[in-house]
Amino acid sequence: MSAAPTRSPLLLRRRIATYFTGGVEEIPALVRTLAETGRHVHDLSVDVREGVTESSMACAVLVAADEVDTLLERLRRLPAVVSAEPV
Repeated sequence: MSAAPTRSPLLLRRRIATYFTGGVEEIPALVRTLAETGRHVHDLSVDVREGVTESSMACAVLVAADEVDTLLERLRRLPAVVSAEPV
């Protein structure tokens, strides 16, 4: 008797906006968190300006619908992250 084939979850393109402090030094940790477990990151843009407290990062990530909240929580746990929200 063979087991039923398992289906991989449908990956959807989700846009995420993240606001963070600490400038350019924080970008690697943000991107690492987005890309962990093999997620594909698309259309990444970062806005870091001198003299401004918060910077922003926007991107699209291929992620299963039931993993979006988990990803946002992981981003929010990073010390530099002020907020991370779906767009």
